[in-house]
Amino acid sequence: MSLKTFVKVSNINNLSDARYCAGMYVNLMGFNLEQSHEDFISPEKFKEITDWLSGLEYVAEFETAHPDTILSTLQSYEGIKYIQIQEEIHLKMLVNSGYGLILKITIHEASELDEIIAKSNSYKSFGVVILLDSTSLELNDTVANKISELSSKCDVLLGFGLEADTIEKTLNQTGVKGICLQGGHEIKPGLKDFDELADILEALEVED
Repeated sequence: MSLKTFVKVSNINNLSDARYCAGMYVNLMGFNLEQSHEDFISPEKFKEITDWLSGLEYVAEFETAHPDTILSTLQSYEGIKYIQIQEEIHLKMLVNSGYGLILKITIHEASELDEIIAKSNSYKSFGVVILLDSTSLELNDTVANKISELSSKCDVLLGFGLEADTIEKTLNQTGVKGICLQGGHEIKPGLKDFDELADILEALEVED
């Protein structure tokens, strides 16, 4: 079994999510390592979860942490391959760190995509993957076409406007490298309501 596109799942904080996503053959699994964040995963919890897993790569997710803090933190986490940040200014301090880099950009208006497109060659040259997220922007034809232009210039993961019944159309229209879904909290230990995440992964499933 495999999936029709590259998939990252962010904010993993429990074994139920992790084992389900690994079983669905997602490519990247993200853990929040920002100590002030409510979903912070300690080195002990990270090891407890990842000891059960195989066949995928792990992303250390940060929001505002300084690169020195990021690199110091990662010394306590074995197996991290990617760093995800939200502060673009920090990219230059991390490009030679030996980790893959993901820059998460939250957009509010379609015009903001033009600014990202203008920087796309730089992102590409440094091997930076762009993760586009939004809580307010509709994925209409105008937005999808701008994302398609960006995707032709650098690697893009799409983190909004994703629905199970339109996911293949969205992938075709935007030409993105892949998508980013969100993990969540267990209802109680061992019991998880996957809902939308599961619906989208199952819609992407390729049967052998």
